[in-house]
Amino acid sequence: MLHTRPAGGSLIAHAGRTYFPVAFIARLPFAMMVVGVLTLVVAERGSLSLGGVNSAFVGIGSALFGPMLGAAADRLGQRRVLVPIGIVNGVLLALLPLVVQSGSPDVAVLAMSFLIGASAPQVAPMSRTRLVAIIRTRLAPERRERTLSGTMAYESAADETVFIIGPFLVGLLASAIAPWVALAGAAALTFVFVTAFALHPTGRLAVGHSAESVQAPARELLRPALVAVVVGILGVGLFFGATLTSLTAFMGDQGEPARAGLLYGLMGIGSAGLALGSAAFPERFALGWRWFVFGAVLLGGAIAFATAGSVLAVAIVLAVMGVGIGPTLVSQYSLGSDRSPVGRSATTMTILGSAVIVGQSIASAVTGEVAERLGTPAAMTLPAVAAAIVVLAAVANLLLTRRAATAALGARA
Repeated sequence: MLHTRPAGGSLIAHAGRTYFPVAFIARLPFAMMVVGVLTLVVAERGSLSLGGVNSAFVGIGSALFGPMLGAAADRLGQRRVLVPIGIVNGVLLALLPLVVQSGSPDVAVLAMSFLIGASAPQVAPMSRTRLVAIIRTRLAPERRERTLSGTMAYESAADETVFIIGPFLVGLLASAIAPWVALAGAAALTFVFVTAFALHPTGRLAVGHSAESVQAPARELLRPALVAVVVGILGVGLFFGATLTSLTAFMGDQGEPARAGLLYGLMGIGSAGLALGSAAFPERFALGWRWFVFGAVLLGGAIAFATAGSVLAVAIVLAVMGVGIGPTLVSQYSLGSDRSPVGRSATTMTILGSAVIVGQSIASAVTGEVAERLGTPAAMTLPAVAAAIVVLAAVANLLLTRRAATAALGARA
């Protein structure tokens, strides 16, 4: 348990000044692993399709085991889960380059990729869970809503930033040194910062027992309003994977595939800024409508990306698409937090985080196959398909919200 402090203290005072930098750096390996696996396998085995399939296996492992890790954290506490799983994941990340370079069968590489995803430390969702618990139990009631909004904005901006910085670092290390260095760096970050995050004093907060002493049934996770959010955030993951892989194919046509990660980093310029600034949006600009509006911006940029024919045009479009990503993620995570069943906040946040990486992984595999079979122009249409899923899920969310509001009015009457 965290020591109780006066309700008037700030979130930073309750979490501690070292918390936010440690939690930020600790989530970088999660953002690096999919792209790092893709880059390493393509460089060593010479197949974009095989690289995409390995990325997909990372996502499958995360999708199958990520929610289980969240459920275990809800029941046992985050520290007991994160310390051993972080050590296992760091070892696997360090070993993968050796397996790939040893000439082992493709199936062995696929198995390693799956295990890396399965053991991926779920730092981002667990960070959200810690902070939400602190806000709800330590802050004065009149400060909770605004602080929660700002916290979700920061956390989404942090996620968006690392999902941009991660591929950027992979591209930088791969082009400047060697592809294996990126995964070695991810392993080192995991050993140091995931362990530091796990052992941070906030890790003593037993969310599942102290903040929310009763757990809702697991079937509550299947409520349509929450499923709509999961589908929407899966669409964002699909967008990440389709964009980066098609961009890799495009830059490969230009003779510089390793620089795709550097160009991909342009999306982070507007994304992180607007994600942080979304806390200043007026309350009447509701979360559901923010998701829809900025999802539409994302879709428009993705359509333009499909028709871009030069590196300069692609760079401009990537910057525009970044404007849509940040506020969309903020809205989705905020809605996910609001709709989390009692006692299952870590599970909910882990499902949302896993949806991003599984979407990224699946899209990497599909886009890599499309690029090899049908060519780069066909692959560059897939980000628009992913963005369309984001928008359709936003429409479904608005309809479900309206139906719930109508039912509530009928019940009062």
